[in-house]
Amino acid sequence: MSLRTEKAYLFWIRRYIRANHGRHPRDLGAPEVEGFLSRLAVHDHVAASTQNQALAAILFLYRQVLEVDLPWLENVTRAAKPRHIPVVLSREEARSVLAELNGTPWLVASLLYGSGLRLEEALSVRVKDLDLARRELIVRDGKGRKDRVTTLPDSLRRPIEGHFVKLREWFANERRLGRPGVSLPDSLARKYPAAPTSWAWQFVFPSTSVCADPYTGQPVRHHLHPSVVQRAVRGAVQRAAITKPASCHTFRHCFATHLLESGYDIRTVQELLGHSNVTTTMIYTHALNRGGLAVRSPLD
Repeated sequence: MSLRTEKAYLFWIRRYIRANHGRHPRDLGAPEVEGFLSRLAVHDHVAASTQNQALAAILFLYRQVLEVDLPWLENVTRAAKPRHIPVVLSREEARSVLAELNGTPWLVASLLYGSGLRLEEALSVRVKDLDLARRELIVRDGKGRKDRVTTLPDSLRRPIEGHFVKLREWFANERRLGRPGVSLPDSLARKYPAAPTSWAWQFVFPSTSVCADPYTGQPVRHHLHPSVVQRAVRGAVQRAAITKPASCHTFRHCFATHLLESGYDIRTVQELLGHSNVTTTMIYTHALNRGGLAVRSPLD
């Protein structure tokens, strides 16, 4: 699992044990799990996604670590799951925000809007994942640990080629200086020891500094930190005088909504976004120019 997931699971496991006065999880069972999860919803008023994360962490503890299978948890009070409507910019608003960006933040934000990527997915793209000839971008290990193929905008071909020229020069200089290679997922670094310093495995948007690998402690180069792009987009939204609470993820919402407005099939949009269920994709129909339910008002 990703490092962020590991940290989240450890947080909830520790909190679960503390909530039960330090007793060993083997001595606890379904009633304690149900009580802990119910308290999160009733007393702490956590979101449904937070409660689900805590449940996943506890199930991982029992099933994978302790090898204990809990009975079905039927008596858990579930947190209410509100239906939030995503913020969507018009095409003109999206262009105005992009016009306020430049350099790497502009290229990353353009991929968010042009390919429907999440920010972490865009920053994790490696050289081998871009096929300029076929106009394809492969998302590796996306949300839910799923791979998918999405479109690569024609308008970004030349900017990406120009970015690759600079990246090639930087990469060659890194090798001459003997700097550390990039981080690799799971055990790939052991399986392919030459991969961290090979061109194909380089991040398209590498970090400007070297950090320590969280597992081995060895120096590695990771991708650009998300906060760099987030700050740039936040400033661009303000300069473009956009009053909507737009963020990096808003570009992904715009990608889906504008494709549906252009008449693309919702199943196609579902595949490009990597949604497991089409009902998740259907939330974008609210912003179509014919109204939330695609109905034309009788007043019009």
